[in-house]
Amino acid sequence: MRIDRDGTWYYHGSPIRRIELTKLFSTVLRRDEAGDYWLVTPAERGRIQVDEVPFTAVGLMVSGEGTSQRLIFGTNLDAEVIAGPEHPIRVEEDDGTGEPRPYIVVRDNLEARITRSVFYELVERADVREDGEEVQVGIWSMGTFFPLGRPMNRATAT
Repeated sequence: MRIDRDGTWYYHGSPIRRIELTKLFSTVLRRDEAGDYWLVTPAERGRIQVDEVPFTAVGLMVSGEGTSQRLIFGTNLDAEVIAGPEHPIRVEEDDGTGEPRPYIVVRDNLEARITRSVFYELVERADVREDGEEVQVGIWSMGTFFPLGRPMNRATAT
């Protein structure tokens, strides 16, 4: 089995078309300390290839404002995740392009890649935090500030 970068699940090279079956498989998906992914049931354990991360965050709902706002992400498998201390957002930079690669923890060390359109929604709602000579662009959820990129020097940020 395999999960591609867009969160599509495959069995023997063919996409699994039944969303209910994919949702069922996702409930037994685990990631070990080495970063390998497994489907684990009481009777069996089988390795699964994951191209990047197993889920994608395809929707965003926002309630509240400022530091107390709640960011609720919807995944490609109809799960909802509220960003906060237990479900942090992180943003990496693509080594080749420098483009942001944002993720959110869904559960148990399993992440969703935040789609470009959802990331743009986050950027539109972004806040700026200043700390001495550093300026950080980020987003608040559940009282936690999540950086949306690398900090900038105040002199180069303007």
